[in-house]
Amino acid sequence: MLLVGAALLGVYFFLAAFSQAPLSPAKIRYADKVNGLLSPYLTQDWMLFAPEPVADDRGILARASCANGETTSFYDVTTPYIQRVQRDRFFPSRISRIISSGLQALHNDDPVLNRVRQEEAKHKKPVLPPLPFEERSRKDTIRLLSRFSLSQMPDACGGKPEKIQVRLYVHEFRPWSKRNDPEAKEKEPVRAEDLNWLKVGDLR
Repeated sequence: MLLVGAALLGVYFFLAAFSQAPLSPAKIRYADKVNGLLSPYLTQDWMLFAPEPVADDRGILARASCANGETTSFYDVTTPYIQRVQRDRFFPSRISRIISSGLQALHNDDPVLNRVRQEEAKHKKPVLPPLPFEERSRKDTIRLLSRFSLSQMPDACGGKPEKIQVRLYVHEFRPWSKRNDPEAKEKEPVRAEDLNWLKVGDLR
């Protein structure tokens, strides 16, 4: 059994090293097969060696509007899935990535367009408005987050909500260098952004 375990561990290390190796003819030929063997639980990336520690806590809340005009309280969509990940470190749920990927897409601006807008603002010129592809990307992401939030609130409005609204929040932590300083203050309070109400019928 010890030899079998050592052999399996050796195979894993070989596949992991191969998946992170520089591009080569062998990698082009066998990359899909190797990734298929490693996915989804043994996939390798460089997140472990990221130079920047987590600097904030961000997620989404959602509420629904009912046919009688009442509005539900906000439901925390993010926290339950973060707790599931923390409870199971070996085989964590990947569903929380739907939220994190959506939030990243909303704030993943084009660096070239950002530089153009910064230069325009610096010289007090009219700033370039969002381009059509930027507006489409934002609209699609909002629909994704709203649809996912709706699926997490099956009992809202007796199961028959008419509209749903998503709230984004970002809570920035105190600087990592001052994490042990009880007098250090966080950068700023929680920031929140309420997205537009969307009709439930348009999301199904």
